[in-house]
Amino acid sequence: MQELLHSLLVGFSLLLIAEGVLPFLKPKLWREMMVRAIASSDKNLRVLGAVSMFLGLMLLLLARS
Repeated sequence: MQELLHSLLVGFSLLLIAEGVLPFLKPKLWREMMVRAIASSDKNLRVLGAVSMFLGLMLLLLARS
C-alpha cells in the first residue's frame, strides 16, 4: 500500500510539472490555447480527453513492461 501511494504521489508530481511547463515558458500561447479550449464544444473536449488518457495508458503500459 505504501508503494502505491508513493507511485501515485510521484505520478501526480510529474503531472503538475508537465502541466506547468507551457504556462511558464510561453504564457501568451498557453492563454490562447485556453481561450480556444473554452470555445470548443463539449464533444471536442471529451475526444481530446479520451485520446490523452489512452496515450497516457499506453505510455504507462510501455514503461511498466
